[in-house]
Parts: sequence; C-alpha cells; structure tokens
Amino acid sequence: MDSMHVFGGVVAAFLFGFVILYSSRGRENTKASEKSRSKKTLKSSGNGACRSNFAGNTDGIIVGAGVAGSALAYALAKDGWRVQVIERDLTEPDRIVGELLHAGGCIKLAELGLEDCLDGTDSQIVFSFAAVHKDGKRTAISYPSNTSGRGFYNGRFIQKLREKAASLPNVKLDQGTVTSLVEENGTIKGVLYKTKAGQELAASASLTIVCDGCFSNLRRNLCNPKMPPEQHNAFICAIEKGNIRTMPNRIMAASPSPTPGAFIDKGNSLNMRHALVNCGEK
Repeated sequence: MDSMHVFGGVVAAFLFGFVILYSSRGRENTKASEKSRSKKTLKSSGNGACRSNFAGNTDGIIVGAGVAGSALAYALAKDGWRVQVIERDLTEPDRIVGELLHAGGCIKLAELGLEDCLDGTDSQIVFSFAAVHKDGKRTAISYPSNTSGRGFYNGRFIQKLREKAASLPNVKLDQGTVTSLVEENGTIKGVLYKTKAGQELAASASLTIVCDGCFSNLRRNLCNPKMPPEQHNAFICAIEKGNIRTMPNRIMAASPSPTPGAFIDKGNSLNMRHALVNCGEK
C-alpha cells in the first residue's frame, strides 16, 4: 500500500530528484495568528506578502503552499535555494480532504525533517484498516511492522508545514493569485500574480514549480489532455447508456507537455481515490 501513497511516492520523488538535479547555491520564525477558533492565517502585511526574508534573485518559484508546495519549499531551502512561494489563500483550509497520512508518508515526512508538523494537529495514530465482510467476519489490513499512519485535521497540518517552511530565512511566502506563466523563447521564466490588495506583480526564477492543486488554472499550459486507449470503449459505452453517476473528482491530463523552466506536481489530481476509504490520501 505504501508505494501508492501520493505523499510518499510522488512528492518525495520529485523533492529529492529536483534537489539533486538543480541544487546550486548554498530565522526568523513566522507565527500563526488566530483568526477564530477553527480558522487561522499566517501573519500578513497590507499587500498580502507574508514573508520577505531575502533580497536578490530567486532560485525557484513554487505556486501553491499546500502539502507538496510547503514541503518542497522547506526541502529546497534547506539545500540552499532561495525560494518564493505564492499561495492564493494563507488562511487555514477548512474542508475534509486528505485527512489520512499513510505510514509511507509519515516515513518520508521524517526524512524531510518535517515530522514535528504533525504536532498540534490532533492527530491519531493509525496501525491498520479493518475490512468487514457480508458474513460479519473481519479482516485486519495492517501497515508493515514498526510503522503507522496518522489521521488529522488537514488544515492544521498544512498550516504547520507553511510555518515550518516560512521559518527559514531563504523562503519568501506571499499571498497572491498566479494568473499566468511567463514564457520566453519556449522556456518558463517566472509568473505573473496579483496580491490580495490587487497589485499585479511579476516574479522570475530559473525554475517554476506548479503545486496549486486540482483547480489549477496553469495545468493546461503544461499538459495535453489525453485519455488512455484502454478506456475508450468503456467511456463510449457509459455515454451511450446515460444516467452516469459521478463523484466530484478532478483529473490530471495523462500526457504532460514538458516545458523548460517549469515543473508540475501531479499530487492527488491523478484522480486517486483509495478503495478502502474513498477519499483523497497522502
């Protein structure tokens, strides 16, 4: 099971791959101010910029400060990168999504030095699943020995990751909406974004990483829509039959369109839904 987990299998893979491939150069703590009992936001200045830890050139831009974006920002910054993270909304997410971090994800979290981000998330240790059969029998599906997963509030976990990343002096965390990628001669050079106050700004870096989730407006620039041939007949039959039952899932185009200077995090937008719990996991 662990090999299937998005956090362990996808996030860790590109984290370490890009750190090795692109690493080139080589604390002020950010606090979470409480907005309400269940809603928090990172400290922000009037124009929406939450951190301005460094001046000069940026090595990498990360669009999105979710699980993947925040973890990647921390890993790259620890390796000496100067990273700018641009997130649309820095308040604590308040929705049910990805509430389970499998054992493989917990292991990778520790390897990245982010295991303390589970503290304060009201996390519960998960050792196994139980499958209940029609005849009443139960079957335990356990993680490998000496490993466990964690169940938690996703929003609290994300805020912890953001705070951890922003605590590094070479991470700049801004609140803003990225409107487009900047391309020159076939290479992505940066992004255009609008701050919370409505100011339009440009940011440039040698590498831009898109981690803005399943509702991204940038993915179409980096992917070509494609349905695997094996699904053609089933898809046509479903259309002809009608009365299609759907789930509010989002998908990632199956055929990426590599563009120099940019990298896209697929994350949970591969439309993964675990057979046991039917929800997004990591």
